[in-house]
Parts: sequence; structure tokens; C-alpha cells
Amino acid sequence: MKAKNSIMTLEEFKEKNYGKSGTAERDELEAGYENFKIGALIHATRLEMGMTQEQLAEKVGTTKSYISKIENNIKEARISTLQKIVELGFGGQLELSIKL
Repeated sequence: MKAKNSIMTLEEFKEKNYGKSGTAERDELEAGYENFKIGALIHATRLEMGMTQEQLAEKVGTTKSYISKIENNIKEARISTLQKIVELGFGGQLELSIKL
């Protein structure tokens, strides 16, 4: 049993507030976090490259509004859109992996 003022790990916090991994509520939390990470990565990369949302949107063939929605986790990016952002917008290469 934890002392009243002890610090809990992130895993303990998620389990306490959202249930064990594999439960519906926890899976929803984890999926939301993955989408948040993608938006945050796009945002950080865009800033590192000194680009505005409008400049990135032009390169990718979309709108500033859509880039903003992805960065702010309002909209989920399709893999094809993510590929365009990485390749056309940033000049990189998108690599995906599946873990079982």
C-alpha cells in the first residue's frame, strides 16, 4: 500500500484511472495518446524546419486548417496524408512498424 504523499508512476496512474491495459477505457486512452504524439511530432518538426502551417499545407496540397487540426489532435491524419507531410512537406521518409 502506498503512503498518502508517495509518487505514482505513469503506468500506476493510468491503471488506477483508466483500468488495466486491454480494457476499453484504457485502449481509448492509449489510442488518443498515439494520435496526440503524431500531431506533436508534426508540429515540432515543422517549427524546427522554420515552416508555417500554411507553407507545410502548400507543399502537401492541403489547407492550413487541416494541418492545424492534425497538430492539435482535432483530426486524425490518414496514413496517406501522414506520408505526404513527411515526404513532400519535410523531405523525409515515413517508416511504419507493427509490434505483436
